[in-house]
Amino acid sequence: MPSPTEITVPQLSRLIGTPDAPAIVDVRVDEDFDADPRLIPSAKRHPFDRMDTLAPRLAGRRVVVSCQKGLKLSQGAAAVLRDHGLSAETLQGGFVAWRDAALPLIPTGKLPEANREGRTVWVTRHRPKIDRIACPWLIRRFVDPNAQFLFVAPSEVLAVADRFEATPFDVEDVFWSHRGEKCTFDAMVEEFALATEPLERLATIVRGADTNRHDLAPEASGLLAASLGLSRMYRDDLEQLEAGMLLYDAFYRWCRDATDEGHDWPAAVTRN
Repeated sequence: MPSPTEITVPQLSRLIGTPDAPAIVDVRVDEDFDADPRLIPSAKRHPFDRMDTLAPRLAGRRVVVSCQKGLKLSQGAAAVLRDHGLSAETLQGGFVAWRDAALPLIPTGKLPEANREGRTVWVTRHRPKIDRIACPWLIRRFVDPNAQFLFVAPSEVLAVADRFEATPFDVEDVFWSHRGEKCTFDAMVEEFALATEPLERLATIVRGADTNRHDLAPEASGLLAASLGLSRMYRDDLEQLEAGMLLYDAFYRWCRDATDEGHDWPAAVTRN
């Protein structure tokens, strides 16, 4: 049984990918990290002895700290964060327990360099519809919760990427884009090693909606309709992205938890 200041691997696994996910701080020493340079989804590395510099950025957030085995480094770092008024827990068993549970781990070699604020920066075409909302959702929920997204004119995406040190996506002739019949969301799920059953199911729906292949999943037409509706409700692309986050949160939770559930009318009546 975990202590009051610990969270188990299964408990954390259920939270990652949802709006209620905690901020995850990886405090492994360089030697341990270099031996396995992967991160728990959405985790950020930070030196264990500099928690005081991190605390202001995490104000108001629930925090989970993970070291190699969930012992002295994470215990001490979490205690420092609690002293700064944060709700901080440690991951029981640490990185090793997560890895041994065969849960997704993101290869850091796939992550773009962060900017001065510690955020990855991405750029794509303005007026997003499906892939260009689905990909930011995936990044913010599983890769970098603080990622910055720039929506610009199609002709300027690559120039903006160069001048603003941003990573282009969902445009032609870049790494993060369509590959054959697969769309950019598929590529990100694969490259970030996030191929869980729920995300693969969601990827099929996104692909069906984004490439007009509604035969791939019956939900694809619904996602297309909702996405086109959002694009007409919002003039500002970032406002549309925020609204789209809720849409994809709902689709993800259906993919994860509710695919076997139906609904009918009239409701079933329980008789004595």
